[in-house]
Amino acid sequence: MDNPTISIEKEIQKSYLEYSLSVIIGRAIPDVRDGLKPVHRRILFAQYELGNSYTRPYKKSARVVGDVIGKYHPHGDSAVYDALVRMAQSFSMRDPLVDGQGNFGSIDGDAAAAMRYTEARMSRLAGEFLADIDKKTVDFRPNYDNSLQEPVVLPTKVPNLLLNGSSGIAVGMATNIPPHNLGELVDALLEQLANPSCSVDDLLRHVKGPDFPTGGSLYAGQGLLDAYRTGRGTVKIRGKVEIEKRKRDMEAIVITEIPFALNKSSLVEKIAQLVQDKRIDGVSDLRDESDRKGIRIVLDLKKGAIPDIIVNSLYKYTPLETSFGYNMMAVVGNRPQLLNLKDILRHFLEHRSEVIIRRTRFDLEKSEARAHILEGLRVALDNIDEVVAIIRGSKTPQDAKDALRERFGLSDPQSQAILDMRLQRLTGLEHEKLIEEYNELLKAIEYFKSILEHDGVLRGVIEEELVKLKETFATPRQTEIVQDDLCGIDIEDLIPDKEVVITLSQRGYVKRTNLEHYAQQKRGGKGVFGVHTSDGDFILNFLVTSNHQNLILFTNNGRMYRMKVHQIPEGSRTAKGVHINNLLPLGRDEFVTCALTLRDFLPERYFLFVTRKGMVKRTEVDQYANCRSTGIIAVNIREDDELLQVTEVGKNDEAVLVTAAGFSIRFACQDVRPMGRGTAGVKGIALRGGDRVVAAVVADAQETRDILCVSGGGYGKRTAYDLYRLQSRGGKGIITMRTTPKTGQLLGAVMVEPNDEIILMTSENKVIRIPVDGIRKVGRATQGVRLVSMAEGAQVAGFDLVRENQIDGVEPQDADTLPDED
Repeated sequence: MDNPTISIEKEIQKSYLEYSLSVIIGRAIPDVRDGLKPVHRRILFAQYELGNSYTRPYKKSARVVGDVIGKYHPHGDSAVYDALVRMAQSFSMRDPLVDGQGNFGSIDGDAAAAMRYTEARMSRLAGEFLADIDKKTVDFRPNYDNSLQEPVVLPTKVPNLLLNGSSGIAVGMATNIPPHNLGELVDALLEQLANPSCSVDDLLRHVKGPDFPTGGSLYAGQGLLDAYRTGRGTVKIRGKVEIEKRKRDMEAIVITEIPFALNKSSLVEKIAQLVQDKRIDGVSDLRDESDRKGIRIVLDLKKGAIPDIIVNSLYKYTPLETSFGYNMMAVVGNRPQLLNLKDILRHFLEHRSEVIIRRTRFDLEKSEARAHILEGLRVALDNIDEVVAIIRGSKTPQDAKDALRERFGLSDPQSQAILDMRLQRLTGLEHEKLIEEYNELLKAIEYFKSILEHDGVLRGVIEEELVKLKETFATPRQTEIVQDDLCGIDIEDLIPDKEVVITLSQRGYVKRTNLEHYAQQKRGGKGVFGVHTSDGDFILNFLVTSNHQNLILFTNNGRMYRMKVHQIPEGSRTAKGVHINNLLPLGRDEFVTCALTLRDFLPERYFLFVTRKGMVKRTEVDQYANCRSTGIIAVNIREDDELLQVTEVGKNDEAVLVTAAGFSIRFACQDVRPMGRGTAGVKGIALRGGDRVVAAVVADAQETRDILCVSGGGYGKRTAYDLYRLQSRGGKGIITMRTTPKTGQLLGAVMVEPNDEIILMTSENKVIRIPVDGIRKVGRATQGVRLVSMAEGAQVAGFDLVRENQIDGVEPQDADTLPDED
């Protein structure tokens, strides 16, 4: 008969699929129930069969390994010994499952001694993995040669998949689960047991994050939430560093904890190489003083070195800060699945329920069988004379058994138990013990049946075991959880605190430029024309500050965002910059209206908020010190209103609000009582119908400068500050400039000096620079003078103030003087 034709493509696919499944389930991916891979499960079961528990003497590791590979795991002895060694390493396992004696390796990467030299036994915690395994709590399967039986899974009481974590690479998939704290896991299990419909976020109130045996700090941001909600995510881990003071004003940096799975000796070598290459400067000596008490890597610093800069360099250039990528893959029902936190805990609770039900059935059957025997013995003791007579009168034991069964209605086991009963059981004391044992069995039977019949009782048993597990084995958390959304290196100390210029255009383009670029071209002040803007755009904010300052940005809807000045992308003097939407998570129809810089949020200073509808609010600056990356509400804004301006003010400052219709009001800032952050403020000026606030000028009571007002029709006027009388806030105010259809409504107002200049941009993209002393100084209730001639229908788009006399290519022009109009 001819051999059938076989498709090589199909055969390879079938073979590779079988191989993949074997690697995934039989080698690399742990079971969700006991959190163990087959090799670890076989090591623990082999030790259990050897009687190698924590209450017994140690046995040679070679003996354990021999049993594992001879009975259950037909692989190389080195692979099994490596797995056993890792189970005993306190720096690899959060709670070791093997109690090792001898050299089991070190955190420096030193290998363990040969298995003939080391000894091992199960740890006390490992005993909880095999509790009740002799009560038919789990299924068994044949070993590789069908000569023995091995457990499919262990009946563990410990949520080991999360407790000790797991890592492995299979075919086409991998798993990477960090270790956790047992106490936190038990609390989460109790939460899910009491409230099965709870969410992952509810469980995260108990499980704060990973708990690595090597300690360190973990930055809990969005990556951690994603990991627990979806099964995948990335978190940042940092080692812990301390600054020690030495003699003669010398200092030293001491590394006391390192990230999980990091080789300490390789870290020291990396630091030494960086010091030698001058990438980390200021270190005079490096040594490893670690011992059995803990890790201690010492960096002696040179005199004058700044420790924070060196610490930040260590985090940036060495594995002292590293990432841990969650990939919570586990085998569920012989299939690999990506699981979130709730899924893992749910599968463990289901496993515990099944184990307890099977254990209870076993105990119930055993108790009922024993109670059945005791019932027969009670019958015999109650009729002892007749029983003795029947036995004495029988020729054979079988005749005696048959006679007892027929006379008293006993079963075969009961009759046999009576025949096997010793004479000492006939005493009164033994009789009482038998009755007491029978009554206890009846109570136990009732209890076992209640577990099987009522879910509430079953949950109570699980809860009791979990609480006992926590009380016995839980230890304090070793990894510190740091709540930080950025989760990155703070390199501010590595950036020189140079003076820079921040420009923000009306359309939202922002950039950072070194102040030196302006100084080299003798461009003082704001240098508006040193910036390339698109048609119709102009500079809204121009700030001279330094890299380490806080840049505070306020939007039209009252939100505040904060970032460091050095986080603004740097651009050349003529660059357009980047759009602010690339840096901030602004909402739809949200734009920046005001920018400030602060180094410190001091409580004696205040922010004065002014809205288009004339609302004002004064709030202490320190209330805004904590700002999330998504921003915070700085002031509550009504739907028909928007934030106009925010200014930092002192206790003695005054404010002048100017409206589009030409009215103004001057009041003391102290008239606005300090309020909380989430408030709307109070009325600053009572607006007439359709009017709106266009500017807020802040000055002290002794101000000697003038207020310059500019209208959309190209008119302007300069008025002495003291002509604006001090009023109470909330009034309708007084005239600051008479507006007509010819002048148009006011665009804004600024405080000026005679040697200042203003630059106006028109809707025709025409730019004109005017010296302030060329604008006549007049009274309040006047129309002002023409500042720029424009075509019909054109308007002034915006204006800005310049403190010096030379701006690129724009010659000063005199304003067209018109008669004042009262």
